[in-house]
Amino acid sequence: MTPDRPDRSAHDAPSGADGWSRITAWAHSVRRRGGTSAHATGRSRRVALVLAVAYAVAVVLIGFWGTPVDAGARPWLDRLIGLLQRHGAPSWFGYDAVESSANVVFFVPLGLLVVLLAGARWWWAGAAAGLVVSCVIETGQALFLPARYATIDDVVANTLGAVLGALLGVVALGWAARNRA
Repeated sequence: MTPDRPDRSAHDAPSGADGWSRITAWAHSVRRRGGTSAHATGRSRRVALVLAVAYAVAVVLIGFWGTPVDAGARPWLDRLIGLLQRHGAPSWFGYDAVESSANVVFFVPLGLLVVLLAGARWWWAGAAAGLVVSCVIETGQALFLPARYATIDDVVANTLGAVLGALLGVVALGWAARNRA
């Protein structure tokens, strides 16, 4: 580093850069400092393990509940969606969109927890876990739970949620590694 050539690794991006340039510069700076192998600390890994066990229990209970878990809330949701549509919500925003969004959100923790436990390099395992767990749930529903509806759309939404969670985990670990450095 010389006075006429500042060390860019100390900064995220040149001032005035757009958002994408800042993200790219941040990713390169994390990579230079070993951030691609970012991992959780021992304490945070133990917390993530406890949360993962609790989450796994919730996934099994909700995934294999004998009836749709939102059956009691369905009339209330339908009224709320109708109210929102009368006040300008688009017609595509219906029960199916809400259910699909709930599936995405429900699987974000899976991808996040896998990355927090395994490390940023294993982000793909968080995404794969979403696909595998979702396929197991949907297959179990199709074979053993006649009141439940197994769909490919649920597999796609659940996997998307796990992918988003894994990416969130990579960002969180990179941020934590950067702050530890």
